[in-house]
Order: sequence, then structure tokens, then C-alpha cells
Amino acid sequence: MTDTFDDEEIEAARVLFAHPATFMLGAVKMDGLPPADLPEVAFAGRSNVGKSSLINALVGQKYLARASNEPGRTREINFFLLDDRLRLVDLPGYGFARVSRTAKDKFQNLGRQYLRGRPNLKRVYLLIDARHGLKEPDTEALDALDTAAVSYQIVLTKADKIKPAEVEAVTAQTLAKIAKRPAAFPRVLATSSEKGTNIPLLRAEVKAACAV
Repeated sequence: MTDTFDDEEIEAARVLFAHPATFMLGAVKMDGLPPADLPEVAFAGRSNVGKSSLINALVGQKYLARASNEPGRTREINFFLLDDRLRLVDLPGYGFARVSRTAKDKFQNLGRQYLRGRPNLKRVYLLIDARHGLKEPDTEALDALDTAAVSYQIVLTKADKIKPAEVEAVTAQTLAKIAKRPAAFPRVLATSSEKGTNIPLLRAEVKAACAV
């Protein structure tokens, strides 16, 4: 993938994400959401795909979003405020949740309701483990996003765990699979929260999507 932002845009995004980011609240139902008065971007993906780690890497803080080794730990919608200008939203993961089916359906349905009914949601970043590529549960998520007509961009995580040629291959395969999907953003970013790979580019994507 060629760079789509110039140095000035990358630097502006770096400055934005260097501002304070704070945890706002965790919502367990729709009427607990904050007012829809700021642009929001949401992060979705399978349980243990690395959502919390990616959010922490974006804001340059180790412990803003709580990472867990236990799949399905995030059971609410967590809102983080960046520089009083936009919100980063951590959605409940799907798949592998070690809870009852009723409880799992409850917090996954909450995420779906958020996606369908949030007017200030500018983009969803759907995280996919670069080692595995798109799987069946991810396809269901893509279908839901297309149905909700919510713009989404695929972000490959843990790209440092595989060889560069494999990263290129899974990126190309992912682009091919989303090519005809109506709500898919036509760029795929391969990232590593641990190494910082393409984190500056993702910051620029978020800034552009929110127009801040």
C-alpha cells in the first residue's frame, strides 16, 4: 500500500494524538451513551484481536484501554475522549467469549445497536489478526456493517508476528475480499501495536475520517 498522507498530515495527526486521552465511561445500554455531540470512531473485532493494545498505541498510553488475556472481557461500549475533539470507542469483541450465550448475545447486540443508531459515528475500524486473515465471524461482521451502511476500514493487527511477504499477501487477499462490499473503505492497514508499524498512518486515517 502506498502512502496516502503527506508528512504534514502525518505530523498533524501525531500532534492530535499527543493530546490528553481519557476514559469517559462504559455503557451497558443505549440510553447510557454520551451525547452525540462529537465525532466518533469505533474499533471492532474478534475477542483477543488486540483492540485495547491498538487504542493504547494510538494515544501513546500503556494503560488507557485495558487489555486482557481472557477473550470476551470487554462487555460494554467503552468511550475514550481525545483532546475534547473526538471519541475513540471500544466495542465488545465477538467470538470466544467465556460467558453464557444470553450474556454474550446481550453485549454483542449492544454493539450492533450502537452501529445502527449512532449518527456521529464516522468510521468503524474492523481489526483482523494478520496471522489468520478474514474468518467466518469476521464475514458476519462485514455483513452487519454493510447492512447498517456504516463506513468501515480493515486494520490488520499483529503484523510483526509474520514475515513481510506474508503481510503483503494477507493485505492483498483482504482487499480482494472487500472489493465489492458497499461500506468498505478501500484501504487496508497492516499494523503492529508492539512495534508501532503504521500507527502514524492509522492516526492520520482517524483524523481525516473525523475531519478534526
